[in-house]
Amino acid sequence: MWRPPRRLPRPLRRSAASGPGRRLLLSTPIFYANGPPHIGHLYSALLADALLRHRRLRAAGPARLCTGTDEHGLKIQQAAAAAGTPPAELCQRISGLFRQALTQAGVAYTDFTRTSEPRHQRAVRHFWGALWDGGTLYKGAYEGWYCTAEESFLPESQLAERTDAQGRPCKVSLETGHEVHWTKEENYMFRLSAFRDPLQNWLRDNPRAIFPDPFYQCVLRWLDEDLPDLSVSRERSRLQWGIPVPSDPTQTIYVWVDALVNYLSVVGYPESHGTWWPAVHHVVGKDILKFHALYWPALLLAAGLEPPERILVHSHWTVRGQKMSKSLGNVVDPGVCVGQYGVDGFRYFLLRQGVPERDCDYYDEKVVKLVNSELADALGGLLNRTTAPSINPSNTYPRFSESCFPKVLDPREAKGTGRACAEDYELVAAVASLPAQVDSYFKSFQIYKALECVAQCVRQTNGFFQRHRPWKLDRRDATEQLWLDTILHITLECLRVYGTLLQPVVPHTADKLLSRLAVGPGERGLSGLIFLARYDGKPCPFEGRQLGPDTGILFPRLGKS
Repeated sequence: MWRPPRRLPRPLRRSAASGPGRRLLLSTPIFYANGPPHIGHLYSALLADALLRHRRLRAAGPARLCTGTDEHGLKIQQAAAAAGTPPAELCQRISGLFRQALTQAGVAYTDFTRTSEPRHQRAVRHFWGALWDGGTLYKGAYEGWYCTAEESFLPESQLAERTDAQGRPCKVSLETGHEVHWTKEENYMFRLSAFRDPLQNWLRDNPRAIFPDPFYQCVLRWLDEDLPDLSVSRERSRLQWGIPVPSDPTQTIYVWVDALVNYLSVVGYPESHGTWWPAVHHVVGKDILKFHALYWPALLLAAGLEPPERILVHSHWTVRGQKMSKSLGNVVDPGVCVGQYGVDGFRYFLLRQGVPERDCDYYDEKVVKLVNSELADALGGLLNRTTAPSINPSNTYPRFSESCFPKVLDPREAKGTGRACAEDYELVAAVASLPAQVDSYFKSFQIYKALECVAQCVRQTNGFFQRHRPWKLDRRDATEQLWLDTILHITLECLRVYGTLLQPVVPHTADKLLSRLAVGPGERGLSGLIFLARYDGKPCPFEGRQLGPDTGILFPRLGKS
């Protein structure tokens, strides 16, 4: 029989970690250790990594990036049995593959949690105790359609009729196509139904808590639907590979409750988590939105904790229009991608092409075309032409001439006042506004738009260089030399801005570019990024500086696989 919780959820408090210089924890999902990583996993991690790197460049305060592997549950128990290996050995191996893939892709994680670790299991047991003490758990018979692949019970509305490999009728998950089985057992239940109003109030008060907006609206719709209580344990006879329920060895804590607590265990729950929690941004795929945006906030409220500050949601990657599937043999190995396209080529493609609101398509020709066009040709070609000995024989950051490029309030007034034309002033205005644009898009989880803006400015800069043909200018003429130096100064200033802004996405390429321009480690932050200071009559610290050593081609063109 239903009874209300003994303790109502606490009202939300303002985080102590707010304001400038505040702490922030970024997280990926912890990845399920029943199989090797694919590009969908890496996309989550690269989004979080780029956000972390961008925040550090802004010197916005202490930040961490946590990731890890989810190592309990029926799927792993079954996968280990099928492989004839103990679950712990399987998890050890798969967890190692994820660490390797993240490191290969340049993901700068600070914490890696394995749910098999003692510190995590201790946190889960304490969290369970907080739920029990609050009166939000009860034991009851539960029956329904259980999907082993998704480790969850699914309502009838999320099922479809299909036939199995033997031609027999069966039910499958509408979203994933995985088969479900009718299951009846005695479990511990969480009173999710009691949290409709608290969750709705949380979302109304925090309209950017779930982003992008289509996913926020989706969660609001779920809260308007039936919200049944949630099974949070499994019978130990069915599931041995997991954390036993405290004081009840016949039950195992449900894998999703166990996994979600990793976001607390990583920051020292139950003793020291308050230093970081709830200043947390979860980066998750849309397939686990319900667990993170409904179940997790409700569980936190029930345990007397605040929901996370933001949940940033992304869509999936398809391969040539088809969902990645082992049966289709089209699962994309990120290690192979890094080998083919380089670390930065792989990172750039996923972050440039990935749009959080919709599924994105992957295929080799698309990667090659994009990376060659924007990294190798447009950006690399521009650096190569600007630093070529035939154009810049002194290998310096040349001086800017105000007489050649005078400051004007209206680009239409530029005619006749110097050597620059209206398009040149449009370029200067575009690049001057670029850091603020990029910052805004990173903060709104639209990294792909930030990269679109950079790519557009790179194209404009190539147009500027091509339009004025500095290779045609006569160095023996002092006036021509002034104009040549000004063209090079503006182009190098543009490249310096692009290199600085691209650091979160292509760190190795950006470092190579900035080193070629002799931009020191202390000159690469975003807070002090000033473009073309001489145009505003201010000194430029790079003017007259010797460029760095020639390190060769910025980004080699990719060939067809």
